[in-house]
Amino acid sequence: MSKYWSPLTASLEPYVPGEQPKDKKYIKLNTNENPYPPSPLAIAAMTDAINEDLRLYPDPNCDVLVQTLAQHAGLSPKQVFVGNGSDEILAFAFASFFDPGKPVLFPDVTYSFYKVYSKFYGITPKLIPLDDQFNINVEQYTGDHGGIIIPNPNAPTAMPLLLEDVEQLLKNNADQVVIIDEAYVDFGAESAVTLVNSYSNLLVIQTLSKSRSLAGLRVGYAFGSEELIEGLNRTKNSFNSYTIDRVALAGAVAAIEDQAYFREMTAKVVATRERVAETLESLGFIVTPSKANFLFISHPSFAAKQLFEQLREQGVLVRYFASPRIDNFLRVSIGTDGEMDVFLQLVKQLTH
Repeated sequence: MSKYWSPLTASLEPYVPGEQPKDKKYIKLNTNENPYPPSPLAIAAMTDAINEDLRLYPDPNCDVLVQTLAQHAGLSPKQVFVGNGSDEILAFAFASFFDPGKPVLFPDVTYSFYKVYSKFYGITPKLIPLDDQFNINVEQYTGDHGGIIIPNPNAPTAMPLLLEDVEQLLKNNADQVVIIDEAYVDFGAESAVTLVNSYSNLLVIQTLSKSRSLAGLRVGYAFGSEELIEGLNRTKNSFNSYTIDRVALAGAVAAIEDQAYFREMTAKVVATRERVAETLESLGFIVTPSKANFLFISHPSFAAKQLFEQLREQGVLVRYFASPRIDNFLRVSIGTDGEMDVFLQLVKQLTH
């Protein structure tokens, strides 16, 4: 610990991303990246944006991107917020809507960044246990609290919430903000964006990183009531007014507009996911019902940590979590068909 750190910095336990080793070439199935390239239209738009205008600041309001997102969501631009990746928007949302005097509710098995943000902002997390099959029971999200955040689909379990369950959450907690983190929603779950006009306490956060293959661009966005979006803008403009650069703005607009490419690529990922899940089940694995671009798997006869290490030795990276309840599970991102065939071949060799 450095003597120059503030007490807050000294107390933090930062989020740990999936490893990115450089000692050799790996098949990377550990960071939920899309295996396919971004839209060619997005790449062309970004190439065109690399010009002398880079000497100028970007639009701090991101008007063109906001309008594009609003049009595709069937909402007003005043109901849309954009930021530097969905993680940044989550950080702004914790600051904007969660009262440090009351606990924030989220599942006990979920995206580990939520605990980090809670610590950073001095908020007490109240963890609501998933059931034995990793389902979220929305009836447990009640009482005196300062807000709720749930991913749909959940991570790392990959399991979705039904839209009717999200609506029940909103009805049961009308005086608190309910954040639905939809980083993986485009791979088969139901988006809660359709509920935005009906519930002023709903904030839906999405990203270009997964379904639009732009994890390297860092663009996320949120949909909510004008009141919530104004709150996010107040927080953002107290940190940094220029969160998205000119090149990213151009690429983001083109990626959203290229719906045909988006549908084609997500369909490919979903088809591979279903094939791999079926094969893993035939090999004796437990596979949770996934609506994400990854699978959550466990084998009753082989320790997950051992499989993780053996796969790594063979050049395939998956994600292992040394955490209660899930320490015998692996999270496996969906790669290309060729990459997944290598993974399946290795898994078969290791378990038979």
